[in-house]
Amino acid sequence: MGDKKQNTDIDFITALAELLRTNDLTEIEVMREFGKDDVLNVRVARQTQTAAVVAAPVAAPVAAVAAAPAPVATAPAASEDPAQLAGAVNSPMVGTAYLSAEPGAEAFVKVGDTVKEGQTLLIVEAMKTMNQIPAPKSGKVARILVDDGAPVEFGDPLIILE
Repeated sequence: MGDKKQNTDIDFITALAELLRTNDLTEIEVMREFGKDDVLNVRVARQTQTAAVVAAPVAAPVAAVAAAPAPVATAPAASEDPAQLAGAVNSPMVGTAYLSAEPGAEAFVKVGDTVKEGQTLLIVEAMKTMNQIPAPKSGKVARILVDDGAPVEFGDPLIILE
C-alpha cells in the first residue's frame, strides 16, 4: 500500500509541475489532507531569469518632492551588492518579510535604531509559520532593504547593521 501512495504522490507532484509550466507560474504550494494524521505539503518552484532594470534619476517638481513620503531605506549603489556587506542580515529562507508583529503595529526596528544581539529585527513567514529573524550582533540599523509584506528568497539581504 505504501508504494501505491508514493506513486500517487509522485503523480500529483508531476501534475503540479506541469501546471506550473503550462500556466507560466514560478511557484505553487498545495496542502492535501487525507485524514487526521495524513497530510501532504507540496511546494513546486522553478527559477526564472530576471533582467536587471536600471533606472536613471528624473528631476521632479519641488512640490511633488515635498509631498513624497520618506523612504524606508536607502537604495544601494548599483555596483554595491548589499548581501556582501559586512553587516548584512540575509534571509535564512524563502517567504514573506514583515517589519512588525501585526498589521498597523510599530516596526521591530527603524533605520538609526541601536539593536542588541538576538533582538528581533523582522519576521519571515514561511509556510504559515512566523520566523523571527534575530540580530546576529549588536549594532545600529543602517538600512532596511525590504518593504513590509515583500517576498524574499533565501540569501536575500534584509537589513544592514553597522
